[in-house]
Amino acid sequence: MNARVIPIVPDTGTAYGRPAPTSRSELTQVGAGTPMGELLRRYWHPIGLAGDANATPRKVRVLGEDLILFRDGQGRPGLVYPHCSHRGASLYYGKVEERGIRCCYHGWLFDVQGHCMEQPCEPEGGRARAAARQPWYPVQELYGLVWAYLGPPDKKPVLPRYECLEVLDEGEFLEADDASIGGGGPQVIPCNWLQHYENLVDPFHVVVLHSSFSGTQFVPEMAVMPQVQWDTTEISVRTLSQRKLPDGRNFRRISEAGLPTLRVIPSPRVGRMGRVESLGWVLPIDDHSFRIYVVGRVLEKGELHKMRSRPDGKKLWEELTEAEHQQYPGDYEAMVSQGAVAKHSEEHLASTDKGIVMLRRLLQQQLEAVRNGKDPAGVSFDPDAAPVKFSAGNWME
Repeated sequence: MNARVIPIVPDTGTAYGRPAPTSRSELTQVGAGTPMGELLRRYWHPIGLAGDANATPRKVRVLGEDLILFRDGQGRPGLVYPHCSHRGASLYYGKVEERGIRCCYHGWLFDVQGHCMEQPCEPEGGRARAAARQPWYPVQELYGLVWAYLGPPDKKPVLPRYECLEVLDEGEFLEADDASIGGGGPQVIPCNWLQHYENLVDPFHVVVLHSSFSGTQFVPEMAVMPQVQWDTTEISVRTLSQRKLPDGRNFRRISEAGLPTLRVIPSPRVGRMGRVESLGWVLPIDDHSFRIYVVGRVLEKGELHKMRSRPDGKKLWEELTEAEHQQYPGDYEAMVSQGAVAKHSEEHLASTDKGIVMLRRLLQQQLEAVRNGKDPAGVSFDPDAAPVKFSAGNWME
């Protein structure tokens, strides 16, 4: 009698033979000439605290460009291409003087707009020095930050002001912070900027990552599962969350991801109620790293730092051991572990990712506007334009 042959069914769904992953490069790449790089260059970006511009030249990297920031003896901040237009020595080694920055190699002096003021080794201080203009970018100061515009000169908008930072309540003052508050880790975070920007419209990760999975990193109210709706304004995607608390109160929270890179997130510490108390700007350093600058209305110095998550409920990110990072992951671990650039082709978006879809669509619309020769949303050329107003905040009802 022949033994029955049991057919062997091969395993399916393994990682073998999977296609190479791809990313949404039109959204992630920020270098000059790329779609997103050109869109972001139509806006002002913070590149440092006001104190970072001083008599010591400072290296900064913005949207994939390496630049030198300084402040001349007249108090004017300047931002210039690093390589001297004479023979390419770095102005990082230059000396800042009353009228500008002087190259260490042959002493050429450039003002904050790149004009060559002196060529000491040339007859008459350089009869043709006007032809040797150093590449530069416009900078302004506001809210304790230095801002730069890296886009086409004829499209330079006014530097916007924001209602939540212009109208101060009694006892409040503005504080600027460069600790990448909201990024969950060090000042410079080694992954693509979009991985954080999209995190702004994902309220459900707060309930899991910041609460049930890693312990209460903020306050117990944030651990309550919310009912969520999203909508789109001209300049943002809004997340509207409602939490029914165990004591019967209704905790209503609105947060926004604003154009071009704004994190309009009310404090997760749920202290003061009402309108959002701080704004953050996600600065893409290049395709593989970003940082965040934050300005907020505070009642005491250092208040912004209290917004930082504590991955085990007690310690800050930099205080954890490697084992603790694995046990109590936060935003940094979740974002950076996606890879230097997230593999979008491998995503399986669900209903709770509606805000992410809406945010990508809003960015795509701005890319299309620029491609068609139009101005993107959120830029103004009116110096008397009213401050930008957001609806974000915390309310307890």
